Amino acid sequence: MASPVEAHLVLCDAAVSDPSSGKVHMLGAGWSLTSSPTPPQAVVVLMKIPWDRSNTPLPVQVQLYDGDGKPVEISTQDGLVAITGQGTVEAGRPAGVPAGVMLDASFVLNVGPLPLPPGRYEWRLTFAELEQCAPFTAR
Repeated sequence: MASPVEAHLVLCDAAVSDPSSGKVHMLGAGWSLTSSPTPPQAVVVLMKIPWDRSNTPLPVQVQLYDGDGKPVEISTQDGLVAITGQGTVEAGRPAGVPAGVMLDASFVLNVGPLPLPPGRYEWRLTFAELEQCAPFTAR
């Protein structure tokens, strides 16, 4: 059985990921209360990948849900679209890193202003077998 992955979700105003280092540059990080409609925002996923899971593609998805647990969808010219971001993360094993070391990786989803009515929401993360959420309130 593979070692478990770890992850932390951070809500911020904007973020940029540096794939070569696994670091993220964030602005306005750590909020949980915002206005309605929302200003631009970013969801940052800081991941720790076990040494024995390096060089293996791991799926990651972040999706926005409302207070009733339903996916948030916005109307576009192509119809209703869920607010989600997904991809694959693969941490390479650097030469000389001893067995057991956790490797850094990150995933960033930048989102423009959203016409959310006031209420509770949460960004849900699915990363490999891990599930977490980052709740926030739009007022």
